[in-house]
Amino acid sequence: MSIKNNWTFDEIKSIYNKPLLELMYEAATIHRTYNNTGEVQVCTLLSVKTGGCPEDCAYCPQAARYNTGVKVHKLLQYDEVISKANEAKQSGSTRFCMGAAWREVRNNSDFDKVLDMVKGVNQLGLEVCCTMGMLTEEQAEKLKEAGLYAYNHNLDTSEDHYDKIISTRTFDDRLNTIGNVRKAGISVCSGGIIGMGESDDARIGMIYTLATLPEHPESVPVNALVAVEGTPLEDMKRVSVFEMVRMIATVRITMPKTMVRLSAGRLDMPVSEQALCFMAGANSIFAGDKLLTTPNPTFTDDMAMFDLLGLKPREAFKKEKIEELVENNV
Repeated sequence: MSIKNNWTFDEIKSIYNKPLLELMYEAATIHRTYNNTGEVQVCTLLSVKTGGCPEDCAYCPQAARYNTGVKVHKLLQYDEVISKANEAKQSGSTRFCMGAAWREVRNNSDFDKVLDMVKGVNQLGLEVCCTMGMLTEEQAEKLKEAGLYAYNHNLDTSEDHYDKIISTRTFDDRLNTIGNVRKAGISVCSGGIIGMGESDDARIGMIYTLATLPEHPESVPVNALVAVEGTPLEDMKRVSVFEMVRMIATVRITMPKTMVRLSAGRLDMPVSEQALCFMAGANSIFAGDKLLTTPNPTFTDDMAMFDLLGLKPREAFKKEKIEELVENNV
């Protein structure tokens, strides 16, 4: 199967709706063709600026308008961030992502501090990622110059379902930021959340948007909603593992080379359920006891899972190392 960017909605829908075991088999076969199925990328996500966000994302405990008990913290100091990045590296992470609860990046002293953080983490030999809201083309270029490897900007859901979840920025705003990141030569990380009351067609629609971008995102996080008290989605029920498997498998089939990240929601998934997700094509996780403000399995738990399943962490910058070997005919 070749890589394609001209999927139709109906093609993706027919994949998504296949009998589950057939879908998993096809996804696993494609995963084995394009990737090393025995390795999983281990990422760490640190909130460098927490809470007080002016947006109204219905799932998010960091929105200032919701009473979720999240304490607002200003931007962390450089030394603290570098210390956390070092801890993540020692624990086995190869990608370190810094998140800030901003609507958009602004050209101020905090952005200058973030650029310094990117430089510092990059010097540790980690792939550096940021998720900080909307970016201009110029800001993306500055992050690239500082050594940023990847930028996360999730679609969250499909274009049709979008206004039921967020009203403070548009779906096109998100696509514009992804475009600015791509123009700057930064790796794109973009996915979404299931379990927010969306239909199957909405889930398919989100995959359709990602799979028909001019270049597929290098990373696609698939999140299960973690319902937080105080948010509009506090009463939503947890999605089943089979819903996660169906999403992951469809992403894997439509975007064969993409890193498919099993993201939020893992704390409630036993190893047996996570194993099904890896079989369906997931090959990346967030490790560490928190995802911004959301609880997550510990490094120790994840390494025990890796041992049980025969998985190993993917090395940093592997894509670039392979490309260099090919270029040098090694």
